[in-house]
Amino acid sequence: MRNTAKLTTAVLAAGALTLGLTACGSDKGSGSSDHSGPLVVAASPTPHAEILNYVKKNLAKKAGLDLEVREFTDYITPNTATEDGDVDANYFQNQPYLDDFNKKRGTHIVPVVTVHLEPLGLYSHKIKKADALKSGATIAVPNDAVNEARALKLLASHGLITLKGGVGTEATPQDIAKNPRNLKFKEVEAAQTARSLDDVDAAVINGNYAISAGIKPAKEALVLESAKNSPYGNFLAVKKGNETDPRVKKLAKLLTSPEVKKFIEDKYQGSVIPSF
Repeated sequence: MRNTAKLTTAVLAAGALTLGLTACGSDKGSGSSDHSGPLVVAASPTPHAEILNYVKKNLAKKAGLDLEVREFTDYITPNTATEDGDVDANYFQNQPYLDDFNKKRGTHIVPVVTVHLEPLGLYSHKIKKADALKSGATIAVPNDAVNEARALKLLASHGLITLKGGVGTEATPQDIAKNPRNLKFKEVEAAQTARSLDDVDAAVINGNYAISAGIKPAKEALVLESAKNSPYGNFLAVKKGNETDPRVKKLAKLLTSPEVKKFIEDKYQGSVIPSF
């Protein structure tokens, strides 16, 4: 009985060790050298997933890349899934947003290649020109730190408000120095800004959410963010250590190919701008 017990304990211990080693070896988020299987990329539906699906259908096979696209409608899950190894990469964000995310959440996501810019715009169902905003009008803005600051800078660049000097990528309504129209700001999740148009006088909407809502930024925006010298280009990103994954390198090359540039220009007509 005693020998049997010892044998059973030894077998269980060996099994536990094997399972532990297997778990360590399967940690996709740790920069593992296992690059077999499809490259799984998290992306916002529009335009990121559309661009990736164009690559998948038209370019990936010839390049020897097995690509899987997973769509997410928020700006948090793609990064946490990349950090945890649930996906291999993501494509949805810009550098100021990523810097803020990594700092606040302790993640280790890094950019690989910049692909496009989606100009932020001010839209309304109630007025035709930004100058028509009345005193006390309410404007919906994204509630995440980077996009809210970006929205306020857009309004300031068109003279609707004045921000305090030296305000960076974390500006909030409290950093407004002058507000001659006494504008009020409704902070909502970025994905909800387009849906809030009927409830506010105007809304500042990220390009991808505007397009998803059937809005044409190049034609319908009351004011539109300039693409010149913009730090808000959207890029392919991975967890640090996975930049050398051959699959990632293949996708980076395809995303900055002449074919993708033409696809973006033809499909989005200035509402999405290639950054390469």
